[in-house]
Amino acid sequence: MEYRVDTQAAYILHLRPYLETSAIVDFFTLNNGRVSAVVKGIRRPRSKLKGVLQPFVPLQISWQGKQELKTLIHAEAVGLNGILQGNALMCGLYVNELMQRQLSPFDPHPKLYVYYQYVLNELLSGEDIQGALRTFERRLLSETGFGLPLSDIQPLDVYLFNMEQWCFERVSQVPDPLRRFAFRGQDLLAIAADCYDTPAQQQAAKRLMRLAIDHLLADRPLRSRALFQ
Repeated sequence: MEYRVDTQAAYILHLRPYLETSAIVDFFTLNNGRVSAVVKGIRRPRSKLKGVLQPFVPLQISWQGKQELKTLIHAEAVGLNGILQGNALMCGLYVNELMQRQLSPFDPHPKLYVYYQYVLNELLSGEDIQGALRTFERRLLSETGFGLPLSDIQPLDVYLFNMEQWCFERVSQVPDPLRRFAFRGQDLLAIAADCYDTPAQQQAAKRLMRLAIDHLLADRPLRSRALFQ
């Protein structure tokens, strides 16, 4: 691993206390993926970094260290995305926790970085929060090797999502115990096109993404989902 990396574009995913005055921060960086670093002294009353290291704010950071856990040596804000509030804030925390759980350390995803900026902008505007979340979730699955196989779907057919085989199986009838895994072909095609215009499309997309994500997380619930209850 690189000993020192300078001036890397990044966002904060998670911050947790470490020792008496420090913290361990998980960053999502443009070229290095998820990076965890110790930030020394950030919990001191007069720490200048307190106001800099905030969620959803674009940063430039530098770090050093030969181990997986790095040491932050510089951070500055390079812009303001605005302040997320209410439902938009809860959705932002959900996105951050999902990325923290799904991304492997030092696995670069520059395309996903662009989609992360996109979803933050959509959350800030508040115009289509649910559509932005579904679009981001699908891109996250694709970027981490779990893209949904939606290329051979027929609009008039019904499919069961087989999570173990990660495929959609066409069926003529759906047994009651499997209804939550059943999707209309037309709704799957809408998801493939990032089209969430109707309530049916929105509900199908939310259900499908939750099934896929929960399966990949081994049914370990995301803490941020409790905020929506």
